[in-house]
Amino acid sequence: MLRSTPMINTARLMLCAMRPDDFSRYAEIWRNPCVVRHLGREPLSRGEAWESFLRNAGHWQMAGFGQWAVFRQSNRQMIGQAGFFYRNRGLGDDFDSFPEAGWLLAPEAQGQGFGLEAAQAAHDWFDRIMPGPLVSLIDAENHASQNLAAKLGYELMAERDYMGSQVNLLKRNGPPKLA
Repeated sequence: MLRSTPMINTARLMLCAMRPDDFSRYAEIWRNPCVVRHLGREPLSRGEAWESFLRNAGHWQMAGFGQWAVFRQSNRQMIGQAGFFYRNRGLGDDFDSFPEAGWLLAPEAQGQGFGLEAAQAAHDWFDRIMPGPLVSLIDAENHASQNLAAKLGYELMAERDYMGSQVNLLKRNGPPKLA
């Protein structure tokens, strides 16, 4: 089953498939302690980043969705990733049965609205192609991601301890209703 990654353009961003040429920048982003501080992990080694990079490519092939590389339109620099995945975290069928949404930006790209722009574009695609519930796991201290998730229509399912961190399990049953 061969599935290609669609390209999505927004006013300031381009979301596209990760290519081998993108790996060095991907590894650089995941090596930054500021990037992983709310993910309950240490910065990734180059080898760990490579495994994650390949896992994402495989996700598109196996599930028909995955994470996009997020690039700034203005300079074609990769600033992060956004999209969907199955993680099978062992958190129960009410969480693990659904695609999980995630987003991540390099520190220099944070606080400029890029996260919402990228995540909204990814969610708009998902809602057209594979409508249905989505979940997200966000560190309880990650207020920026909590706010972004709320804007996307996620609601709190449960608060849990996960791998030594307090996290919020969130669920979105479809696009938020327009007021």
